Amino acid sequence: MVEDQRKNLIGACKYVAPALICAISLILHSSGILTFPKMSLNHVAKMAQHNCFLYFAYGSNLLKERIHINNPSAKMISVGKLKDYRLDFNHFSKRWKGAAATIVEDPGNCVYGVVWELANEDMVNLDRQEGVHQKIYRPLDVKVETEKGDYVEARSYQIIRPLEDDRRPSYVYMDVIIRGAKANGLPEDYIKFLESIEHNGYNGSVEINLQFDKH
Repeated sequence: MVEDQRKNLIGACKYVAPALICAISLILHSSGILTFPKMSLNHVAKMAQHNCFLYFAYGSNLLKERIHINNPSAKMISVGKLKDYRLDFNHFSKRWKGAAATIVEDPGNCVYGVVWELANEDMVNLDRQEGVHQKIYRPLDVKVETEKGDYVEARSYQIIRPLEDDRRPSYVYMDVIIRGAKANGLPEDYIKFLESIEHNGYNGSVEINLQFDKH
């Protein structure tokens, strides 16, 4: 119950007067009714003050040039580690000509990605990009460990379509993911894992116009 109260309060910070929400947070925290992981109280205040939210990216939005196409306010906060999930692929993407990335609950495993800070007005753009209205992905709140060992609440997305027979991503899609992983300093072992993922060989044109040379 306390955990649900904390999540609801953090969510409310996105939309309600910052000073009021932060004051309530401090009162509840000091009284012991509401507890936060390390740095989370500061995070609540910051999110309220700047009218923004955190987003955990693990796919093509690892790459700055890609996320800025639809979400120009995105600012990198930290490399993030999502525990008890694994990276997987499912649902053929017309945009990328192969299966799209998703996260699947898997105790003991983990997914590395990037924690971005976005303006609240970009949430609609992000949901549209992820096909929430088409019931391809669903948004979910996850607890992500940052490089400093702190934990933050972030928005992420998970595919909800039935499993398909061919779940291989395209070469060009994996290239974008790997470029983003390298650019943001994800662990070397994780980058090697990304490079080992079987793709379908497609390296042609896609809907996303990114300006860099292909391998």
